[in-house]
Amino acid sequence: MKYANLLDRFITYVKVNTRSDENSTTTPSTQSQVDFATNVLIPEMKRVGLQNVYYLPNGYAIGTLPANDPSFTRKIGFISHMDTADFNAENVNPQIVENYDGGVIALGDSGFTLDPADFAHLNNYKGQTLITTDGTTLLGADDKSGIAEIMTAIEYLTAHPEIKHGEIRVGFGPDEEIGVGADQFDAEDFDVDFAYTVDGGPLGELQYETFSAAGAEITFKGRNVHPGTAKGQMINALQLAIDFHNKLPEGARPELTEGYEGFYHLMNIDGTVEEASASYIIRDFETESFEKRKDLMKSIADQMNAELGSERVLLTLKDQYYNMKQVIEKDMTPITLAKEVMEDLGITPIIEPIRGGTDGSKISFMGIPTPNIFAGGENMHGRFEYVSLQTMERAVDTIIGIVTKKLETKKDSDRLSGSFIIW
Repeated sequence: MKYANLLDRFITYVKVNTRSDENSTTTPSTQSQVDFATNVLIPEMKRVGLQNVYYLPNGYAIGTLPANDPSFTRKIGFISHMDTADFNAENVNPQIVENYDGGVIALGDSGFTLDPADFAHLNNYKGQTLITTDGTTLLGADDKSGIAEIMTAIEYLTAHPEIKHGEIRVGFGPDEEIGVGADQFDAEDFDVDFAYTVDGGPLGELQYETFSAAGAEITFKGRNVHPGTAKGQMINALQLAIDFHNKLPEGARPELTEGYEGFYHLMNIDGTVEEASASYIIRDFETESFEKRKDLMKSIADQMNAELGSERVLLTLKDQYYNMKQVIEKDMTPITLAKEVMEDLGITPIIEPIRGGTDGSKISFMGIPTPNIFAGGENMHGRFEYVSLQTMERAVDTIIGIVTKKLETKKDSDRLSGSFIIW
């Protein structure tokens, strides 16, 4: 195998529980992420050849591979996140399925299976080596596959100094899954021309459009009296929450939308007659429609308060991140470069919007254009997660290709049409 340490490195990483905690008030949100960065990643970053390796108070482990050819003038960064999603991450026990035959994969003794009848994309991996869960935990390929791929690419470049490249900066950060890790990213310190999050899914993903995102927290103030004498007196906070939700567009829900369609997603509802609360996320690709979605929630709250005669619907809206296309489309060089590298490697680029967000969204607006490239994971965030070793190898190839390929200096925004590059 060309990258001898890739599999073992990945298995080592995923066995460490680095689940983030959305209820934490610290960044990183869990001590396990700090320990993983300082005890596992920092020593290995030094072993694979990175220089000036350090750990920042914001939770990022940073390192540099200096240029070995002065004709490469661009400085390029690669970023992946350490934390895993809100699913059991304790005692991860990966299975290795060699030469996958296209059939049903039993996930340990859990009773769960990976079945092509349920997950048709398994048919893309016949003959490959798959790493799966044992059915009791997630795997953590999101995004420890990205970390392993970046580490392996650096290790390979260090071992092959005849391969010429520019300066490479590496950053491994916390709390992407809970949406706060990149808030404290130090773009000035990272100091690159552009970067890539290695945090995508299947082979060939290359993404520079994300949702713009906001969160809505709503408190409903009721008035509780005995139900037998409630007429004209009771105000049921739970009913107010239901009424509010029913005033939102019926079809604007995640399960009813796709492509460029935005949505309102009710994440949580809780309470009593006296007081209730609801949490929503709002997503849209276009700035105008994103603002209209927030305005609608405000107008519903205002209308209900007017009808109730008092402030009983208390809405707090907070923007979370914005569509990074607004930054990247000004100079498509990082997309052009990654696309050409993939094509050179015989990989078909899949350029499509992310119906979600990445750390690259926030980092792009900090001044470093940061699109997203594939890391290989499928069915992420749960017990059915898996990744192909061959796809991970191709991700390493892509990273190496990006830092060793030269492009003419030019603007590529004129090649943009919709969300796709037209050649």
